[in-house]
Amino acid sequence: MARTTVITGASGGVGRATALAAAKRGDTVVLLARGSKGLAGAEREIAHAGGKALTIPVDVADADQVFAAARRVEDEVGPIDVWINVAFTSVFAQFDQITPEEFHRVTQVSYLGYVYGTMAALEHMKPRDRGTIVQVGSALAYRGIPLQSAYCGAKHAIQGFNESLRCELLHDKSGVRTTMVQLPAVNTPQFSWVLSRLPRHAQPVPPIYQPELAARAVLFAADHPRRREYWVGSTTAATLAANAVIPGLLDRYLGRTGFDSQQTSSPRDPHAPANLWDPADGDEGRDWGAHGVFDDRSHDRDPQLWASQHHGVLAALAAGAAAALVMARRPR
Repeated sequence: MARTTVITGASGGVGRATALAAAKRGDTVVLLARGSKGLAGAEREIAHAGGKALTIPVDVADADQVFAAARRVEDEVGPIDVWINVAFTSVFAQFDQITPEEFHRVTQVSYLGYVYGTMAALEHMKPRDRGTIVQVGSALAYRGIPLQSAYCGAKHAIQGFNESLRCELLHDKSGVRTTMVQLPAVNTPQFSWVLSRLPRHAQPVPPIYQPELAARAVLFAADHPRRREYWVGSTTAATLAANAVIPGLLDRYLGRTGFDSQQTSSPRDPHAPANLWDPADGDEGRDWGAHGVFDDRSHDRDPQLWASQHHGVLAALAAGAAAALVMARRPR
């Protein structure tokens, strides 16, 4: 069934991959982002795939812009069926090397941008008593790591506010659904454009996954929003499980390994763009696309994704195996 799907941060990375995947399946896609080059590139890709897209330049840190974008979608395209929050920014640095202004900006975009997007979507969805909101999160919504304090703080905050909202919607017996997708390390352009004070080029903590795998997970969540949360990637599942049992041990482990594992062996380019205050794909920039520079090290599939989406099948298999074991142990 064709839908109107709004995606923030749609000019690059996971947002870009999700927009293209949604368009290919027949959704009318609305792309919200700051970067003009990235928005134009995403619109061309969608048109080439035979899809329909509306691009709206938006800084999600500005609530008025987000609410105005939602109203424009309702007026020009039609009722919003799905709203997917993806947009973020960050700073790669130790906490005491980040200025208050920078931390504030990351929080505005990466946390409050989700809050404003959710508010704007609910303004139109609640009166109709239908619609789905997907919060694209990360394993870092549960497990903080060094050098990403602002980003981790935002993801933890999204987790908390989304749980609160979910409880309120259940209390109201609302037909609006909200769900969250916790992603692993993904090969996106952010590692080439996020403001960095690291001595070497930033990288995702391996293993690394392609944005198309994340996009498939996000759209599955949009189609099956009754599940409160989806974990994507074996590393996400392992990290969150370990953090629930041995968080102190993980603190020490990440204190030893978390600095090197987030940097390549190449020095950081001092002239690299930084998208904290201005988009790296603005008028003077370039279209970065969905992929980062780690294609040769990235995976496009993971068995855990299937497992996350088929809990019922796994439960049935486990029950069947347990019954077979009981039968095998019965005295004959």
